[in-house]
Amino acid sequence: MIEDEIRMLLDKICARTRRNYSEYLRQYNLHVGQDHALRQLWMEEGITQLELSKRMGCEPPTTTNMIKKLEEYGLVYRKGDSEDGRVSRVYLTPEGKALQKPIQEVWKIQQEKMLEGILPEERLLLRRLMQQIHENISKSHD
Repeated sequence: MIEDEIRMLLDKICARTRRNYSEYLRQYNLHVGQDHALRQLWMEEGITQLELSKRMGCEPPTTTNMIKKLEEYGLVYRKGDSEDGRVSRVYLTPEGKALQKPIQEVWKIQQEKMLEGILPEERLLLRRLMQQIHENISKSHD
């Protein structure tokens, strides 16, 4: 059945993409997912851990563990909110800021590799189809 083939291809693409990113990120002592946390902070640092969780689509405990690791690596630090002591905000260290360009280059290389041989108009269609798939699987199952 074609639906099974599509699901299996998506599984293979996701697994291979994760392995490829993992290999590239290892040189920066990062794991897949940690680069996305850094990306959120490159866009807006000083956000709360809860906001970071929401933006990444992760559970708060997962984000907390990720932030702990990034702190150990010296890439981020947490600071209590000046108005609400229960809230912790996350900031980049100079080392965390310095990773932005190299990590963006990793993303660019991987995207170019994925899209090699695909025409610009096919890329537009692929993006639209992937957006629709994401929307479909993101709907709640009431």
